Amino acid sequence: MLGIFKQKLVNAPKELNSPASLNSCIKPKLSHEILKDFMSCNSSNAFSMCFGNDALLAYSTSYKPSINHRLFSGLDNIYCVFLGGLHNLSMLNKQYGLSKGTNEAMFIIEAYRTLRDRGPYPADQVLKELEGSFAFVIYDNKDGTVFVASGSNGHIGLYWGIAGDGSVIISENLELIKASCAKSFAPFPAGCMFHSEHGLMNFEHPTQKMKAMPRIDSEGVMCGANFNVDSQSKIQVMPRVGSEANWATWG
Repeated sequence: MLGIFKQKLVNAPKELNSPASLNSCIKPKLSHEILKDFMSCNSSNAFSMCFGNDALLAYSTSYKPSINHRLFSGLDNIYCVFLGGLHNLSMLNKQYGLSKGTNEAMFIIEAYRTLRDRGPYPADQVLKELEGSFAFVIYDNKDGTVFVASGSNGHIGLYWGIAGDGSVIISENLELIKASCAKSFAPFPAGCMFHSEHGLMNFEHPTQKMKAMPRIDSEGVMCGANFNVDSQSKIQVMPRVGSEANWATWG
């Protein structure tokens, strides 16, 4: 999968953008070049969806077949690419009043929509209830927001980086990210969620801040950053009540 989100839509952590990219022999590519590379590598069954000039999702079932279950769904202007699987999907569908045939991507959309509009639970609490190996990207075209999450066990690798035009690139294809973002990329941290308006948070430790640690590649050059929980910090939050406590407005 591939997600491309313009800078005005997604304010990624500044530590993700490495100054070494400017001096690298491999320059970051522009968004349309990255999409072209993705489509050419997955020409038999890939498709893409553009949302104006600000967002794009591309999907293919062919990358590393049999290793990760992958799904794409859209409902009410909300779109989700889901990787992996949920062991407790049947229980979650029952809990949310969904049909037995609802797959993981549709469940994530329904849960996001419910909590965005009227849910009493914060996003971190909902994500803790997901059992299995997973990563997903949601684009809410109605609100113009992006929501990304990766499971705590880290079995589904997800990466993000900065393109030559400042767009944020998200994919599970490490080689595509490397070729697209030069030195400005990093693994998306396991057990974390990112919201385009509210930033990065660890859903296992939602009251603690995230700390960026510089990544050094095999050439000894700074290459983005790893983001870890800062055990010495604490986020001061007001109690969340009613519809204020949802996936769109945590913390």
